[in-house]
Amino acid sequence: MRFLLVPGRNVLTPEHWQARWSRSHPDWTWAPPPPGPPLVFADRIAALDSSLAASDEPAVLIAHSGGCVTALMWAGAHTGPVHAALLVAPPDIDGAEPADPRDVPWRVPLHPLPFRTVVVASRTDPFCTFERAEAFAAAWGADLVDAGDAGHIETKSGFGPWPEGERLVADLSGRSGLPGSL
Repeated sequence: MRFLLVPGRNVLTPEHWQARWSRSHPDWTWAPPPPGPPLVFADRIAALDSSLAASDEPAVLIAHSGGCVTALMWAGAHTGPVHAALLVAPPDIDGAEPADPRDVPWRVPLHPLPFRTVVVASRTDPFCTFERAEAFAAAWGADLVDAGDAGHIETKSGFGPWPEGERLVADLSGRSGLPGSL
């Protein structure tokens, strides 16, 4: 089983849970590496597809924010060896203008996903209401984890070490635990 970290829109701080997991699990791969703004989904989808096509080994996607939309858009147009996905703090981007006019339209896909998916959503995420996250999870056929008052589930809202998230990844991968500690 391989693990692909799908970053969001912004440059990660070293304390962000995805950055910590990358350091704690050197065999986990960025797909694509965190580039920071601007967010161009067409480029991100192509990079994720390339990462997935590099091996037939099943993958667990671990996405945050804009990375969730990248994974969803990829799944709507491609197939590949995805075993499961953890989608953390998916943003509600419907109606937003793409940063690059050559980009794909910015809409959150609402199709069922062909792999097991867990969505982690906060009741105080400034980029998506909890009710919208519930609707997303239902449309995707995903399990929903209520993170409570957790903001955007990133460093500013207190998520550096995030052992509960690592347990979700372990469950999605079918492992009772993962090597290393966060």
